[in-house]
Amino acid sequence: MSEAVDCVVIGAGVVGLAVARALARAGREVMILEQAPSFGTATSSRNSEVIHAGLYYTPGSLKARLCVEGRAKLLAFCAEAGVTALICGKLIVASEEGGEAELERLRAIRARAESAGVTLDWLTAAEARAMEPALRCTAALHSPGTGIIDSHALMLALLGEAEARGALLVTQAPVTGGRVLDGGLALEVGGAEPMTLEARTVINCAGHGASALSRVLIGLDPARVPPHHVCKGSYFSLSGRPPFQRLIYPTPGEASLGLHYTRDLGGRGRFGPDAVWLDDPDPARFDYRVAADGALAFVEAIRRYWPELTAERLTPDYSGMRPKIQAAGEPAHDFVIHGPSATGVNGYIALYGIESPGLTSCLAIADLVAEEARCV
Repeated sequence: MSEAVDCVVIGAGVVGLAVARALARAGREVMILEQAPSFGTATSSRNSEVIHAGLYYTPGSLKARLCVEGRAKLLAFCAEAGVTALICGKLIVASEEGGEAELERLRAIRARAESAGVTLDWLTAAEARAMEPALRCTAALHSPGTGIIDSHALMLALLGEAEARGALLVTQAPVTGGRVLDGGLALEVGGAEPMTLEARTVINCAGHGASALSRVLIGLDPARVPPHHVCKGSYFSLSGRPPFQRLIYPTPGEASLGLHYTRDLGGRGRFGPDAVWLDDPDPARFDYRVAADGALAFVEAIRRYWPELTAERLTPDYSGMRPKIQAAGEPAHDFVIHGPSATGVNGYIALYGIESPGLTSCLAIADLVAEEARCV
């Protein structure tokens, strides 16, 4: 069985749904293919749900630009669509144990943020404690524009608008292969009713499956496909009264932003994620279980900024997998968004390494992809 369609978006995470919405708004016929039984079941539903202000990213990078641009678009969309978003602010703290090295990292974060047009307030230890009395630090940066969001409601709203403009979501429809055609691509789609889809434009938003998918497309040069690595992050929930009103972040590491305190919209507190690199990047073998004995390492790290924490207050919660382009020990990589000139295939756009701040950036990413697709 073979059918023809204008645009296919592969992957119904928050970025894929945002891309589908943008293309549908531009008048394109859009089909979204998702291998899972529902949308947003992987990276998009297993994160901190933070609206980032754009503090950490290399000046001029896609992450820096799309995070700031995406935050503004995201808040406007939430207000219009009725999606709950709370701008609660956050503090990035230097610990007493970290000494001058962590203070220097705070200064570097502040300078990097300013280069992206984001202003952060420098707080002394006393000023930080005046805002959050339970906090222990030597200094802190205050980001008043950081917040949290209901990511599931966001994805529902994106999908709803895309469908209202004619987009179609097909679940349990894995793309198992394909080939390059003169006027687009032919995709082999599995599931209950396997079929071939011939599409003029294909957008690969498959997350952890993006690189593997590109490599099985006959006619696409595999040398153009970046590597795929995976870093697991686990979260622990906090019982009892939350200690902070704002989000609290340590100074960041290479693989993650550290074991930070965040909260959900109901006020429940949690800590995470940690960073554990996986040897096996195959999503089919991901183990999302959170080991209870990991609480001791969490307590040790969190006590650097909240000394009163005890292990009894932490309960294993959930984990997520970050799609990485760099391997463990390598410098952090930017988003990779390959248009037809980079993929070498007219009509094929592929997104790789869309980790944090992908949630915040989703609408800006979608607009960039839609602009690329206009030329197809």
